[in-house]
Amino acid sequence: MKSFLLWLVLFSVLVFIRPLGLMAEDWLSMADGLYEQGGVENYRRSIDVYLKALKENPNDYEANWKCARAYMKYAEEAKRQAIEGWKKICAEYGKQGMKYAQKAIEQRPDKPDGHYYYGLNAGIYSSGVSIFTALTEGLKKKTQSSFEKAYGLDKMYNEAGPILALGRFWAIVPWPYKDKKKALTFYREYQKTRYFNEKAEGKIYLAELLLELNGKGNKGEAKALLKKALQSDEKYFIDWAKRLLRKIENTIDEKKAISS
Repeated sequence: MKSFLLWLVLFSVLVFIRPLGLMAEDWLSMADGLYEQGGVENYRRSIDVYLKALKENPNDYEANWKCARAYMKYAEEAKRQAIEGWKKICAEYGKQGMKYAQKAIEQRPDKPDGHYYYGLNAGIYSSGVSIFTALTEGLKKKTQSSFEKAYGLDKMYNEAGPILALGRFWAIVPWPYKDKKKALTFYREYQKTRYFNEKAEGKIYLAELLLELNGKGNKGEAKALLKKALQSDEKYFIDWAKRLLRKIENTIDEKKAISS
């Protein structure tokens, strides 16, 4: 009985007496734990907990950018796993992610977090509504400036994320904005970092661009990169690499058929 009463007193102190700032920190710690466990459901659950932290302290910089990150990651995983309704998820969660990233930018414009995750959420949003719709909404300029700002502040942030993001931006933005030379410059810069060899994503992006560029030696380099990407433990990237390798083989077969 005494132990129960002691627990009740401690619980009351924790819930009703502790300062709100500390309560917000506790929510933030819980959300971080969920996010770090990984997995689409944990990313989704972490959003709810980050929102609890922000309810206690709406101007918490860390909670805002991490909430933006969680929105992006959940939608990204929904897309990669082809979860039913993933386009709607990308549109909804990408839009919300941009909102919290913008709050982080307003609080700490000198930090890369908000800028970087604004750009990524804009990309996720585009996956849901289409790039052309995003362009009509004026997101091209904001996405570009967000990645460029993150690059300028700390291009090695999040495992050289701003470098890779800028390369991808220039590679996929539609004509007349698309700039393959800029994309290749950023991809080559990313290739020089240690993260290029550790992940499949950069290899696939570079290989895809090399195939678009054609040119002597590009197809051979692309093929070698894609074979390395097959060693990934992520099915999404393995499937992507296989599709590009089939494209290379089909091109070779077509040329043989024409010459025969």
